[in-house]
This record gives sequence, structure tokens and C-alpha cells, in this order.
Amino acid sequence: MAKRVAVVGAGVSGLSSIRCCLDEGLEPTCFERSEDIGGLWRFTVRSSYPVLPPAWLLALALLGQVASAYLGIHTFKGQVLHSQQYKTPDGFQGKRILVLGLGNTGGDVAVELSRTAAQVLLSTRTGTWVVSRSSDGGYPYNMMVTRRYLAFIARILPSCVLKWIQERQLNKRFNHENYGLSITKGKKFKSIVNDELPTCILCGAVRMKPGVKGFTETSALFEDGTVEEDINTVVFTTGYTFSFPFLEDPLRGLCAKKVYLYKRVFPASLEKATLATIGLISLKGSILAATELQARWATRVFKGLCKIPPSRTLMAEATRTEKLIKRGVMRDTSGDKLDYIPYMDDLAACIGVKPSVALLLLKDPRLAWEVFFGPCTPYQYRLTGPGKWEGARNAILTQWDRTLKPLKTRVAPDPPTPASISRYLKAWGAPVLLASLLLACKSAFFFKLVQDKLQGRISFIQ
Repeated sequence: MAKRVAVVGAGVSGLSSIRCCLDEGLEPTCFERSEDIGGLWRFTVRSSYPVLPPAWLLALALLGQVASAYLGIHTFKGQVLHSQQYKTPDGFQGKRILVLGLGNTGGDVAVELSRTAAQVLLSTRTGTWVVSRSSDGGYPYNMMVTRRYLAFIARILPSCVLKWIQERQLNKRFNHENYGLSITKGKKFKSIVNDELPTCILCGAVRMKPGVKGFTETSALFEDGTVEEDINTVVFTTGYTFSFPFLEDPLRGLCAKKVYLYKRVFPASLEKATLATIGLISLKGSILAATELQARWATRVFKGLCKIPPSRTLMAEATRTEKLIKRGVMRDTSGDKLDYIPYMDDLAACIGVKPSVALLLLKDPRLAWEVFFGPCTPYQYRLTGPGKWEGARNAILTQWDRTLKPLKTRVAPDPPTPASISRYLKAWGAPVLLASLLLACKSAFFFKLVQDKLQGRISFIQ
């Protein structure tokens, strides 16, 4: 009889978990609060979870609950809501609206409301870098930057140099300081994806404001001393507080601390790996691809095909890390966005599906080139091992054809250069140049080191 798995939540993480359970021959049953699937991607509001049979395994798809407190907010007479309650801009026509928080949600809500509201004020304490969905030449941003060679360069470059390059590149589209978006000095790097926010600020539909200090009945007081009167609506986009009301303590508290989740998936305290959290991550890349890989790993652990370290080992390591953080010896990185390729490769190695560029170079140089220098799409984790797909190679080699085909509804007459050549130059010119420069620098350093050694020996002999 197949093992039964309870999937809590039918959002994107839950749907990935269901599919992976079926792929591994497990029997999933999904519990969903709302009357539809898709979770927050469908803007649904959940009520309460049913009681789960205690003998079942669990793969949790998570829902965050918001908690926010601002001085005087309870005296404010206008409408107050969280982004989870926001559905459409209908009903906000002609209003003066204050949006608090500048994450992806805050930027999207502010832009959408600016089309109907009289004025949108967007408050941020830290600022952010704004990334466009399209890169240079109009190519998809994610496909241009999520590449193995760039991840390799990021690992070997000093952080200060990498930061300088990133900031210089991001300011090429528009100067963030001029738009009131630059990150406050001393705050960590943060970015959102939004194509329209700079234009909305430029035309005055959205006005940037600093952090909120407090509220009166009809106004908002900001940290720079300014006051905005006649505010009708306040929208909080300040994030979520994750909780697990259907679990008992101490497991409930441990699951809420990412330091106690092995690779952000398995609670360290369980003797048997019978529970997994899917999607409780912040990632510099596609969350959908990551949740699928998490679910692939979790279901194979449930079946006993993949092993994780013993609970006592995981708890000891997590406790040690937590103590070092409290003492200030180590920085708490649990709230940081994870680097996409290293995290995906880490999960893939646990499953046995991480692609080997070196091995591919010997067997299939063309594919190796595309895997290393091309976009790191989920096809790469279907090339080998459990869940191998025979069409993965062709999908990788033809991914740009599928990406660009929907755009070619009109063929431009007599293009100056063949599209394929232009695309390959865009995709591979920079990496080849950078690789050459790195090799040249390394060679120069190596020769200088050898020269110094030889000179030292000659001096010693003399």
C-alpha cells in the first residue's frame, strides 16, 4: 500500500507537492481552506484547516499571517487593509492612498492603484533597487542573469567589487537617488521587480515617502517630519508573520525558525523525516522552480530513497548557530534571499540530479556550453538521475526559440544582422570576454608568483 501524504494548502507549493507525490507513487490528500486552488496567486482568503489524521505524513504549504503596529493607527478613521485583502483597484477611485512597504507587493499595489486613485504615497524605510523584467536588448531579465558562469564569477569576485558592478548596472536604467528609491546607508542589498514604478514616480502618480512615524484621524506623520493630510486609505504591504497553528509546541516554534529547518525544508527536531515545509524560502530566482525541487527531494526522503542527517546532529548544529548569532559572532542570514543556483544545486545534489558541466563537456560539449553559459532553467535538473526526462537536452538547446517566438508576430524587413548571431553575441560574448579576462588575470598572478619564487631562490643561492 502506498504511503499517504497530507498536503496542507493548494497554493503553488501545494500543487508542486501533489505532483511530486504522484511521481513517486505516494498517495496525496490536499487540505485547502478556500474553495479554489492557487493560494495567494489567486488572491484567495483562507479560513481554518481541518483536523489532520495524526498517522499521516505532512508536506506543508505555508500561509503567512500579518501583524503590524503603528502609533495612532487605531485612531485613524480611514480604511486600513493588508495587501492580502486587496483584490482590485475598483472602489479606490479619487482617493488619497498610503501604501506602506516597498517589496514586490508594495510596488505592484502602488502602481495599480495609481491608475485610479487621486494620489498614491509609497512609504519605505530602507529603499530598494528596482529591476526591470526585460534586460538589455529586451531579453528576459531572469534568463540573462540566472547563469552558471555568472554565479561562478560572483563567488570569486570580492563582495565590494560585485556590489559596485550591480549598482552601476542597476543605475543605468535610471538613477535611484533621483527617484527617492536609493537604499539607506548601512542597509542590506534589496531589490524588487517592477517595470512601471519609475514611470509612475516620474509622472507624479506615485510619490515616495520615508518611513511612517504615526497616524492621526486623517493624516500620516513621517520620519522626516513631513505630514500628509486627508489620507483615505492605508494599505500595509509589510510582509507576513509565518505560523503553524495546526502543530503542537515545541515543533510549532522550531518550524517558524529557519535556522532549525534543514536546507529550509526538514525540521531538525524530528527523529523521523515525516514532515517537510515547502516554499518557506526567499530566493533570487523562480520560487516555483525551487518549490518543485524541494518537493521532489521531500517525497524521496519520505520513501526512504534519500537520507538526511540524524536529528541530534541537525539540532546540535542549529543550536550552535543560534547561539553564535545571539552572541553577535555570526550574522543571521535566515531573512536574506538565497542565491538561486547554489541553493538549487544543493537540493539537486541531495536528489542526485545536479548536472555535471565537466562530464557534459566530455560527452556533449554543445550541451555543456549551454548549461554553463546559458540560462539555468529547470530543464537542467531533468538531464540525469531520478525524474530524468529524455526531452530535457532538446528543451535546453531550443529554449530561446520558444522564448522569442511569441514576440515575432511581425517579421522586420532586412534585419542588419541575423537574429541568431545577434542573440548568441548577446548571450555568449560577455561570458567569453569575462572568462578570458579572469584567465589572463590568474595567469599573470601565477607567473608573478613563480617569478617571485625563482628570484627568492636565486637570491638565496647567491
